[in-house]
Amino acid sequence: MAQASTSSVESLMLALLSLVALIPRVLAHGGVLSYDIGGTFYEGWSPYNTPTGQTTIQRPWSTYNPILNATDPTIACNDDGTAGALQLTAAAVPAGTAIKANWNQVWPHPYGPMLVYLAECPSSGCTPVNAATLQWFKIDESGLINGTVFDGFWGDGLMIAQNSTWTTTIPTTVPAGNYMIRFETIALHSLPAQFYPECAQIVITAASGVTPIAPTAAELVTFPGGYSNSDPGLTIDIYSNAAQTETTYPIPGPPLYGSSSSSSTTTGSTSTKTTSTSSSTSKTSSSSSASSTPTGTVPEYGQCGGQGFSGPTACVSPYVCTVSNPYYSQCLPA
Repeated sequence: MAQASTSSVESLMLALLSLVALIPRVLAHGGVLSYDIGGTFYEGWSPYNTPTGQTTIQRPWSTYNPILNATDPTIACNDDGTAGALQLTAAAVPAGTAIKANWNQVWPHPYGPMLVYLAECPSSGCTPVNAATLQWFKIDESGLINGTVFDGFWGDGLMIAQNSTWTTTIPTTVPAGNYMIRFETIALHSLPAQFYPECAQIVITAASGVTPIAPTAAELVTFPGGYSNSDPGLTIDIYSNAAQTETTYPIPGPPLYGSSSSSSTTTGSTSTKTTSTSSSTSKTSSSSSASSTPTGTVPEYGQCGGQGFSGPTACVSPYVCTVSNPYYSQCLPA
């Protein structure tokens, strides 16, 4: 009897130790768990559940742990690049639609950039395509918003302040087609940098009355390939003496889609990159007042301004760009 009792205790202790081992992994990291696309909610993949029977627009992924190598073969979508057995695609998403990604709450890493990419798939759709073979272009980024590298306010911190969510707007000039959308947060609190990318499949339809513009060769990258382990934005030591006075940060990856510059940095609260239409300074200043443009591209509830924001700022009629806080403005009824 004593032997049986000891064996039972040992089994219980082993089970408890296994559960404890899981806690840091689940609490410390994570990923995108769901999406809101133009007001329609889409549940994401459940990485710690069996893949059998899971059906979602998100590509499968298996762990909350970060990717620690910029050239890792899983860096495109935090997986082996393939679709799920019951893969879905969000159809008929008009260019100009706001897409919100929801992370597990509360996201624990406030130091680092937020980035969003698109990649066009063949006319046959994205499901048969390996994500590592696609060419990606960046449609949204937020690095060091204000302060210093050492103790400033970052894109990651803004994501946390927004209830662990990030909303991006599909540029109205994106050509219609089958696409993968890739939301990524990069954590810089330790080295090597920690990458957290997840992807979902969508079909983008053309915006009415807007001429489509394909991304330039300079704006296209592959993953792996889009980042290098020696990129300054990935090797920066945010706890160094130099970081205590440094107010610029080179955001990794290609220039933004539609940008006329081949590089970008963030200085204080305003990005220094320029675009084909206007500088980010003018875009940032527009967040402090309602848009005076009678017609625009940003839909109701879409982001139209804020410190560090570099997307479109003109709301579709009859909505106006309204300040929610210094870092976020959205299109609301007048």
